[in-house]
Amino acid sequence: MSHFELAAALLVLAAVFRYLNDTALKLPAAVGVMALSLAASVLVGLTGAAVPWLTDRVKAAVGEVDLGRTLLHGMLGFMLFAGAIKIDVGRLAARKWTVAALATAGVLISTAVVGLLTWGLLSALGEPARPVYCFLFGALISPTDPVAVLAILRRVGIAKEAEVTIVGESLFNDGVGIVVFLGLLGATVPGEAGPVRLVGLFLWGTVGGAAFGLAAGWAVYRMLRAMDNYQVEILLTVALVAGTFALADRLHLSGPIATVAAGLVIGSRARSRAMSPTTAQNLDTVWELVDETLNAILFVLLGLEVLILGFTGRYLLAGLLAVPLVLAARWVSVALPMALLRRGLPERCTVRLLTWGGLRGGIAVALAMSLPAGRAGEAIPERGVLLALTYVVVVFSILVQGLTIGPLARRWTAAGAGPPAPAV
Repeated sequence: MSHFELAAALLVLAAVFRYLNDTALKLPAAVGVMALSLAASVLVGLTGAAVPWLTDRVKAAVGEVDLGRTLLHGMLGFMLFAGAIKIDVGRLAARKWTVAALATAGVLISTAVVGLLTWGLLSALGEPARPVYCFLFGALISPTDPVAVLAILRRVGIAKEAEVTIVGESLFNDGVGIVVFLGLLGATVPGEAGPVRLVGLFLWGTVGGAAFGLAAGWAVYRMLRAMDNYQVEILLTVALVAGTFALADRLHLSGPIATVAAGLVIGSRARSRAMSPTTAQNLDTVWELVDETLNAILFVLLGLEVLILGFTGRYLLAGLLAVPLVLAARWVSVALPMALLRRGLPERCTVRLLTWGGLRGGIAVALAMSLPAGRAGEAIPERGVLLALTYVVVVFSILVQGLTIGPLARRWTAAGAGPPAPAV
């Protein structure tokens, strides 16, 4: 199957599944598309005995998609930019310390807690893993996925302050998580990275990425001020995303953080000071279409990936047991930074929303699948179980947390209604 045929098949499936969801299931888009994709995968697996050639062809086609490269070095930048231009920068600035703490300290705390708990869990199940790989799992599963979060929160209707905190954190913490993941991955090679180098890589990737994205966004903003042609202006934003992400990647900066920073500049300053109402409206339309299309394709891919993962019963059990461990780590990584910021116990409603609303998605699976083979081509022993843990947690996150966050958010918000909490 050629690359064009593969892309066409994914686009057709995404469109059909989205149509079926919107007309019949009426679930949140991310949940409905992934559920239909999983159902299709199960159906293909069940028909394998009767029609083996069909199963083999589908598995071969899915196996041709390098999810790690496709998402992390292609789709992700466009999705993050589409989310960032919609953020109310004023509200985000009012919650800047909370967002910054959750996106940095929160990820580091969660990585440590998940790593320790996973090491204990796998040892207890007779699937011992080296500690560094347990912490790698912690790094890839700790960031909340902005793709899943943005897709779900559009239907929830929670308070704007909580929504800005959840979305703002999710836009930045995936970049932090990727930097931590890559740093730990480098540490698996003896002599490649010491503690000082890891800290340097972290600061270079995160702070440097943000600075680079702001500079790139500012440069395009100045270009937008000099003209009034919405076709060219939208083309400039597309070029901004592709160029910023690619160059940041080449410079070993965080491409996701750079893209988000550029998107915040375009969505706030450029929209209000450099664009006509027509351009601003067309900008929103184009990027919403890009976002919806890539979202649908991503969740189709996530559902189809189950065909090539090859879980064992023990791996599936480990994944199911990992779900409460990851949720517990998420609660600690939210409650602790917020308690320190507020110098007291944070609101229970806010912690619950951030814990249960911290959905995981394609980024975690892409990072897990990017775990490299050894230098001689052999897969690391822990790769299979880490893939299983990641996939089960992500499926639970999207299908269970994604379906229930709306009703639970409304219930928690109503129960905790009172004076607004101070912005931090």
